[in-house]
Formats: sequence, structure tokens, C-alpha cells
Amino acid sequence: MPAHLYRCDAALLWYMAAMFADKQIAVVVPAHNEEKLIARAVTAIPDYVDRIIVVDDASTDNTAVIVRGLQPQNARLTLVVHGENRGVGGAIVTGYAHALEWRADVVAVMAGDAQMDPDDLAALIAPVAAGTADYAKGDRLSYPGVFWRMPLSRFVGNHVLSIATRYASGYRDVRDSQCGFTAISAAAISQLPLASLWPRYGFPNDILAHLHGIDARLAQVCVRPLYGDEVSGISLTTGVFRVPKVIVRSWWMRRRMALRPKAGLAEGASEL
Repeated sequence: MPAHLYRCDAALLWYMAAMFADKQIAVVVPAHNEEKLIARAVTAIPDYVDRIIVVDDASTDNTAVIVRGLQPQNARLTLVVHGENRGVGGAIVTGYAHALEWRADVVAVMAGDAQMDPDDLAALIAPVAAGTADYAKGDRLSYPGVFWRMPLSRFVGNHVLSIATRYASGYRDVRDSQCGFTAISAAAISQLPLASLWPRYGFPNDILAHLHGIDARLAQVCVRPLYGDEVSGISLTTGVFRVPKVIVRSWWMRRRMALRPKAGLAEGASEL
């Protein structure tokens, strides 16, 4: 099923928020050594979110201490600390598992580096909450003026990896494969082999292939690219060698999944 592109429109956000008022919304915040930005990221999450799950991926700084300090003023806030580093994908998977235990209906992901605009969250959640998509993915590359906002190396790299991901995942119109600003239904999470998902950088590409394997419907939502004080954890080696390796792995996995019978998530979900 072709991905839907929801354009940014602040005038519609109130309507979107009302659309999922009867849903339990959780936000997973993967964090590793984010003591400078984690408070900003957590406190900016909108009030309509019912549960915030920060997953500290074995940080060596004061990330967990800062989150604990926020908890007395924020009853929605839960902290999970990994004893050893599992990677950003591993942190997201931990958050997904906790969200399912809490019986969330929709689970979003917002990074601990405050690089995702909370004003875009309602638009991202809306298609999943409305039942028109199983997975919504942020699309920074459709944002007006993105070329001037996004560092050139990331702009070029994101385009190249997105092209490769279109063929590897099966979602042939995916626009911004590397964006980690996402929302997913509890039903989709429950059908994913969470333990088999790639745990480190490359997770966004790998989960797309797995989602295609269960016929998950994809929505793409225009989101604002934010860059400021954060320090990217993606090195040149990771971007040039490791992520493409994960993309190839995902393609091979999807080909194997295509040979197996699958129930799918919804009537009418079709192959791309």
C-alpha cells in the first residue's frame, strides 16, 4: 500500500489531538549520554501523552540522575536503565516492551537529544490512532528549506540510504529512511520479532523490512528537522559501511519472509 504523506499544518493539530483522545499514548525516549539535553527533550513532550518511557542505554554521564530528578514533578515519567549498552534499537525495543505491558495503543519514539519537534507529534500519531496506518514515519526531507537546515553530509547520506532502503524494505516510496521520529500501533509491535530487530544504527531500516513482512501500512509525515547542541553518534564509518550492511541484511530477511505464509495486520494491505 503506498505510503501516505501528511503535510505539516498547525491549524489541524487540535483536530488531530481530539482524534486520539480515547487512545493511550506512550512516548519512548532512547538516551545515551544525553545529560545536556534529556531534560529539554522530556519536558517538551505534550500533555496529551499518557506515559513517557526513558530508556537510559548504559550512559556513563548523569542522564539517569537527571531523569530521576524530573520524576517527582512528572507522574507520566518512567525510567528504565540498561546495565550494558544495547544500541539505540535495543533501547527502543525495551521501550516498546514496556509500552505493551502498560497497554498503550500507540507508541511514539522521540530521541533524548531534543532533535525532534514536539509540535509535530500529534500529526505523527494521528494516522496510527485513526487506524489508517500501522506505522508512521517522520519525513524531514519534505520539509520546506530542508537543504538549508540539514547539514550537507546528512542531506546527501539520507537520500542515498533512503533509495537503498526503498528496495530493501519493500516500501518503494519511503522518503526519509533514517528519521527516527516514529509512531507505531500496539498491534504492529505485538507482531514484530522484537528480539530479532537490529539493535544499533540501522534499526530504522531494519524495522521497515520487518513491518513490510507483516503487511503494515506506512504513513509518512512531514516533520521539521532540528539541529543544535546535540552530538551525532553516527560516525562516517557507520554511515558508509555499517548501515548499508544492515540494509542488505534486511533485504535478505524480507526475501525469506516473503516465502512464508503471513496473516498481515489489516484487510487490503498490499505488496509494493
